[in-house]
Amino acid sequence: MSYAHPAPRRRRTRTVTVSVFLVLTLALVAGVVIGAQRLLGSFGTEDYGGEGRGEVLVKVEASQTATQIAGTLETMDVVKSADAFVEAAKDDSRSRGIQPGSYRLRAQMSGQAALALMLDPGSRAVGTVVVTEGLSARQVLQRVADGTEIPLAELEAAAADPRSLGTPSWAGDELEGLLFPATYEFEPDQDATAVLSEMVARFGEESRVLDLEARAEALGRTPYEIVTIASLAEREARKPDEFAKVSRVIYNRLAVDMRLEIDATVLFGLGRTSGALTKADLLKATPYNTRLNVPGLPPTPIASPGTAALEAALAPVAGDWVFYVLAAPDGTQFFTSNYDEFRRVRDESRAAGLF
Repeated sequence: MSYAHPAPRRRRTRTVTVSVFLVLTLALVAGVVIGAQRLLGSFGTEDYGGEGRGEVLVKVEASQTATQIAGTLETMDVVKSADAFVEAAKDDSRSRGIQPGSYRLRAQMSGQAALALMLDPGSRAVGTVVVTEGLSARQVLQRVADGTEIPLAELEAAAADPRSLGTPSWAGDELEGLLFPATYEFEPDQDATAVLSEMVARFGEESRVLDLEARAEALGRTPYEIVTIASLAEREARKPDEFAKVSRVIYNRLAVDMRLEIDATVLFGLGRTSGALTKADLLKATPYNTRLNVPGLPPTPIASPGTAALEAALAPVAGDWVFYVLAAPDGTQFFTSNYDEFRRVRDESRAAGLF
């Protein structure tokens, strides 16, 4: 009867063997699943390593999301996959502030490196041009050529067709005075026409704020005459708080048919903006020689006036002055209606070496 027990022992052995097999199988399956997940995850965020090489110019359009930017970067081989940039961007709130424009990046960068470069203001591929008040159109064109990659010849060709730049009809075929003083940032793909059009448009914005056309009409002047007067004040006054006084002198002289006799206009007619005038210079017949010509304004502005000078031309301060002369080293001028007073201060200033 003791031989009746072996069968149950064999069943327990099989049960233990099956259990061990199942545990090993499940562990193997789990390992395969985890490994597959990791492998798939790495495939989902393919990324280059390092800072990349060379240079790639990438343009971000207005209203593009980080995901759309990422697609552009992948297409241009800046990053290996769009997900690499998206992953980096989602952890950095600054990515939502990426501005439209052109950026100098590199080929085959990591997503993190690409994001860091796009957040660096130094990577913006723009040409910065500072147009200061009182520059002539010719000087502005040279500044644009110096600050961008646009050849001067192309700028001059575009400037020769002012109407194509959006100049107001009251300016006729003239551009002088309409390239508004400001700091501009131009994208690499902007050509000469686009750049100059932006400056003219900026003038248009400012003239609307000043209500230039209506206020000029109220003064009995055309808008372009106001710009011309403003340009004279801009070039003649050494201090902005004297723009309105110089403007008043101009209005007063026009009112009594006096020649303007403004040296800045004589220089402009000679193709210059500074320097001493010789007797021969003063006798040179040009449309801008207000010492020789009949009373009246020159045919165009002689520079680009800023807001303060335009406002001064529209609202000259009250006064009876018809003369002014430099009277102090800080640029202060002496204004008078008396010619003898003018001559006295002029001689004193000359003796002091002020001019």
